[in-house]
Amino acid sequence: SEIEMTRPQFNYVFEDQAADTVAEADVEVWTKALTDLVPIDINNLKIIDGKASFLQIEADPNIDLYIENIDLIATNLRNVDRGDAELPSELHATAISIGEGQVKLDGKMDIVKEIPDMDIGFSLENATVTALNDFTNYYAGIDFARGNFNLYSEFAIAEGFLTGYIKPLLKDSKLIEKEDKFLEKLWEGFVGFFKFILKNQGNNTLATKVPIEGDLNALETKILPTVLNVFKNAFISAYKGDTDNTVTFEDAEAKGKSNTTKSDRKEERRQKRAERKAEKKKN
Repeated sequence: SEIEMTRPQFNYVFEDQAADTVAEADVEVWTKALTDLVPIDINNLKIIDGKASFLQIEADPNIDLYIENIDLIATNLRNVDRGDAELPSELHATAISIGEGQVKLDGKMDIVKEIPDMDIGFSLENATVTALNDFTNYYAGIDFARGNFNLYSEFAIAEGFLTGYIKPLLKDSKLIEKEDKFLEKLWEGFVGFFKFILKNQGNNTLATKVPIEGDLNALETKILPTVLNVFKNAFISAYKGDTDNTVTFEDAEAKGKSNTTKSDRKEERRQKRAERKAEKKKN
């Protein structure tokens, strides 16, 4: 079947997810939950003028990192035309972020698995950084007087292993000066200490890059909150204003297989130690 949604809204509250404990977590396969919600096979999905809000309501003021005017098309979700493709479903989306940034997302997926495989590229360009002041003030105690914010990311998930990077570009930025300039000095020292900044004196660009990876197979909590928190907690960075095209589905697949191989080798070593101990007892 084909589903078309006009002006849907998605609200994600970080505090609600943080309240979940391991004992309380619902680890039911997400595809079954989706089937219960919409008891038909969805092969093609289209979203027109949607909105997604990522909220932190305990912050003062509340933090609302929203994306609106979402236009999304996802095809072949039920793998009707799979062929030999490992990632048979395609996803394309555009949107407007907080601060009027241009958002673009493209990728391929296999969502019928318990932990979906995917290979995704994401970009956010030309957002006004002052729109993020509630966020930056809450987490770093700083406010921007001006600036232009860009964000680029690539990530892939294969066999439950996540790998990728997140990177931002901050151009022509200026902090709101404090009376004693303590916070501004603190921020400059923080960035300098961790070597997060590559500064181009010609265009006043700040950039850095953070790799992300993790094994989702061992988790006893929900997959979506875990993935979103990985991105939330990764301090964003960039080296240039474009995606690197360096992250592929094969990267995640190789690391996922490597983890399995390491586990097998560990078990083999354990068995050999047990055999040696048994042999010594006989002698």
